[in-house]
Amino acid sequence: MLPLTSRSGERWRVVLAGVLAWLAFGAAARAEDGHALWLRYAEAGPVSLEASGIGLGDVSAPDSTPIQRATRDELRRGLAGLLGSAPRFREGDGRPGGLVVGTPDASPWIAPMRAELDGLGEEGYLLRETRVGGRKTLVVAARRDIGVLYGVFHLLRLLQTGVELDGLDVREVPHVKLRVLDHWDNLDGYVERGYAGRSLWDWHTLPGWRDPRYTDYARANASVGINGSVLNNVNAEALSLSHEYLRKAAALADVFRPYGIRVYLSARFSAPIELGGLDTADPIDPRVQRWWRDKADEIYALIPDFGGFLVKANSEGQPGPQDYARTHAEGANLLADALAPHGGVVMWRAFVYAPDAPEDRARQAYSEFAGLDGAFRDNVLVQVKNGPIDFQPREPFHPLFGAMPRTPLMMEFQVTKEYLGFATHLVYLGSLYEETLRSDTQAQGAGSTVAKVVDGSLDGHALSGIAGVANVGDDRTWSGSHFDQANWYAFGRLAWNPDQSARDIAADWVAMTFSRDPGVVAPVVDMMMGSREAAVDYMTPLGLHHLMARGHHYGPGPWVDGGPRADWTSVYYHRADARGIGFDRSSTGSNAVSQYAPPLARTFDDVEQVPEALLLWFHHVPWDHRMHSGRSLWDEMVHRYTRGVQYVEDMQATWETLRGRIDGPRHAHVAAFLAIQRAEAQWWRDASIAYFQSINGLPLPAGEMPPPHPLAYYEALRFPHAPGDGR
Repeated sequence: MLPLTSRSGERWRVVLAGVLAWLAFGAAARAEDGHALWLRYAEAGPVSLEASGIGLGDVSAPDSTPIQRATRDELRRGLAGLLGSAPRFREGDGRPGGLVVGTPDASPWIAPMRAELDGLGEEGYLLRETRVGGRKTLVVAARRDIGVLYGVFHLLRLLQTGVELDGLDVREVPHVKLRVLDHWDNLDGYVERGYAGRSLWDWHTLPGWRDPRYTDYARANASVGINGSVLNNVNAEALSLSHEYLRKAAALADVFRPYGIRVYLSARFSAPIELGGLDTADPIDPRVQRWWRDKADEIYALIPDFGGFLVKANSEGQPGPQDYARTHAEGANLLADALAPHGGVVMWRAFVYAPDAPEDRARQAYSEFAGLDGAFRDNVLVQVKNGPIDFQPREPFHPLFGAMPRTPLMMEFQVTKEYLGFATHLVYLGSLYEETLRSDTQAQGAGSTVAKVVDGSLDGHALSGIAGVANVGDDRTWSGSHFDQANWYAFGRLAWNPDQSARDIAADWVAMTFSRDPGVVAPVVDMMMGSREAAVDYMTPLGLHHLMARGHHYGPGPWVDGGPRADWTSVYYHRADARGIGFDRSSTGSNAVSQYAPPLARTFDDVEQVPEALLLWFHHVPWDHRMHSGRSLWDEMVHRYTRGVQYVEDMQATWETLRGRIDGPRHAHVAAFLAIQRAEAQWWRDASIAYFQSINGLPLPAGEMPPPHPLAYYEALRFPHAPGDGR
């Protein structure tokens, strides 16, 4: 946490008072500590369908399979909370309930809908108000049990958010096949880039003890359509593939299975050496191929529905096929061939960069992968980060999207906020995800959006996927703060349907998490929708990137220089000098613009046409460059730094108006975190201005306050125990 100054001391005394007030709620506060996530099912008066003559408390639902029983359990929990009394389940009395759920094979009331349901695939569902057996009824129907469970969660969401359900007729089919959370959890319980405590998985007590939180985790994921979980860090230990740990993973798979969630494992490419005693991991060596086939057989004997492997190879020191002069495709295909008989997939990460610092690291993944298009097996997805550097507050979309039409590309978003203030900053990532997914690659003309690449529709791929680096830990809030839950929620909703609105998703989350009172929902959604842009403003405005402190990425460090690699420094990316600032990726610079489709390349290449939000990403620009606002570049930068801080102050003021309309413990907790964010946004603004002013020697615009400390003060700050740093 940033040290106190005289300017911030009073603010922190207010924060301390708020925290003490929060703690004073004691045991009574535990009911609203955030653990229930968006599945609180708080009673909110009469539900609309009760008034329309449909008895939601009278339910016909099968219970013969694990998924059917999980569906019943959720209906029991949800309807009891929302209606104030437990629902009655009909047990074969020959009459339909007011709510009928099931598949044609499991319910006689759904059977007549079989032909209509055939078009919904394995996971789709139908919600409809109709008449069954002469009775006005709400139906949740699907071809498969998992679709029914997803439909029930959708129904409960509508009830929680107060949507009028009379005349309801909804058909939902997921746009993306694999919707996966990647846990960067180590076997010792440490979470790399984790800001919510230790790992949720207690490997020590597995498989004997299956913590009830594992079921709650599965429920939360199923409620937003997430259907996969990678259990261990991409910086994988070979031990995770040992028989002992596979038995532990199998126990988690057993818990997750009734909620439609498959487990995956990050595989260390050198495991045949470390576990198998071989002298090589060369993908063309028959002994290596046999080892992976045997390992796949072993895994599927324990976990019949195992999803497959996630692999980080030849990146940041991880072993890989290039150690043996083989390509990424040869490495991925080795594992794909071992998994193929079992129906498993390989998610091969494209986050790679050369061992020696390149001229422009943004070009690396494209340079290594674009030429391999079509060389991967059919059960391989190349997993590509949303931008070409590394989960920055803002990046252009990765140029690989649209550049590999013969290869399924899997989006990788970061849900945990490694570069966006960790858990203490309120930064809603739904808008970031939406911005990326709606970006137009123009690979096949206008309208060739990233979403269409990812869902497979642009190039006709049946296999598709979206991954999110999880923000889940053992903290009672799950994610380290109440508002970071919204990023988990938004990721799941957009993974199911990338065309959804981030604002609408935020409104649903607020209504379910805090209150469906419009006087609460509207201002909180407004806060959320501007929060990411505010963070960009006070951290990395106008296309600046990677200015965080070294290693732990906590706080500003635009002065970071030296060390083992140039591209692990801030000065490598901002390139500020007396003349100007920004990384020249134009056709006269590194020519990274050429990796985009020609119409985009021309736009990005032109300093007058490139979007100002990406100006300094693609161009080195003079400090006196005239911006659209009429300000000089320097004045615009300072303006945006200050604007970001002001937005956090506005969020604080908005949140304060909701005191008494949101339960005390959570209101106090959020207020305390907003105060932290306000202080740290100011720190970002002041430290950044102090550094860049030392480079350009320019005065501040009229009315702008100078930093309260000299640059040396900010450079001297150290945070050796910041959470989440890689080890």
